[in-house]
Amino acid sequence: MPFSTAGDDADAWVDSWAAGISAHARAAQELSERVSMLSVSASGRDGAVRVTVAGSGVMTDLTLDDRVLRWSADEIAAQVMSVMRRAQGSLAARVAEVADETVGADSETGRAVVDGFARRFPALQEGEDG
Repeated sequence: MPFSTAGDDADAWVDSWAAGISAHARAAQELSERVSMLSVSASGRDGAVRVTVAGSGVMTDLTLDDRVLRWSADEIAAQVMSVMRRAQGSLAARVAEVADETVGADSETGRAVVDGFARRFPALQEGEDG
């Protein structure tokens, strides 16, 4: 009766497959953790308004300098919202960097996460106020 390694080959394949799944899960977890720790800031054109947003897109800091005291309430609100959208719009690029470093930018997971951020927080074009 000849010696067969078919069982050994199958075991090795299953072990390799399981290791790959575990590595991908660890990389996806790292992506999630690093995105949750992201922080992005943007300033208005004149620097009177500065907004920081977390990886979730939620505003975490707002800085206004004394120049806004000469603005109407509506102008202040519009500037805050515009700068916040600018900060949020830069999230997809930052998430793409993190995805590339963790799961790979071209991986299915990386593309899905980056595309989700790009849809939720589109980058503003030059001169666009949001």
